[in-house]
Amino acid sequence: MNNRMTKSNISNWEKIGNIGILTLSNGKENYLIEPEFVKLTDLQKWTDDTELKGVIIRGLGRNFSAGASINDLINLARDNSQLSQKIEAGKQILDFIEDLNIPVVASINGVCFGGGLEIALACHMRIASENALFAFPETNLGLIPGLGGIYRITQLLGNHYVYELVLEADMLNATNAKEIGLIDYISETKDAFELSHFKIKNLTNDRSKEVICSAMQAIRNAETMNRVDALKIETELFCKLALKIKIHQQE
Repeated sequence: MNNRMTKSNISNWEKIGNIGILTLSNGKENYLIEPEFVKLTDLQKWTDDTELKGVIIRGLGRNFSAGASINDLINLARDNSQLSQKIEAGKQILDFIEDLNIPVVASINGVCFGGGLEIALACHMRIASENALFAFPETNLGLIPGLGGIYRITQLLGNHYVYELVLEADMLNATNAKEIGLIDYISETKDAFELSHFKIKNLTNDRSKEVICSAMQAIRNAETMNRVDALKIETELFCKLALKIKIHQQE
């Protein structure tokens, strides 16, 4: 079942079954006019849906997103206070995406540069088409990534190839990106959406929302907590789910 499409800033939201689709839509390159590519309040409202089991983020057309254009950056930088506020707002959106208790997949076609790559890095899985290209071009403009991209890519890759990606602004194709662990899968078709939808359905089909949320929480805890605390909560989640199975069997 397809729900009505709604818009927030440069993003469109629709729901296909129990999967939400967030589409970046701003011209051929899907430039981020500002870091708030979607209003956080709208994203919170859309994802606060008891039936929602996963989210796919994609770009409309041939490209995921080329990030911010230099002209938009110059306009924002005219007011340092406003720039700082906008950057913080953008980081809050990416933190919210990363912290969602349902899987979020970045479906990447074409260009995925700068802020676009930072959006993809906030997702739990990245699936790219064969023609996808990845880069942090900010140092060529006298900048560095500003929405948490350096932190997230270092957490993902360690120091492996991060210096080249950030300082040299190296551009990677899909094969190179897969080899270093930047993306998880490469689609054999020109559009990564079909494989992205297939993968997220495999992650969520025939699983209750509670099971999905519990698994996501346990995985996140393993990444962010010490072993003792993470295992304690993992056991609590397991026992809570096991109790529900027992109750259902007795009914």
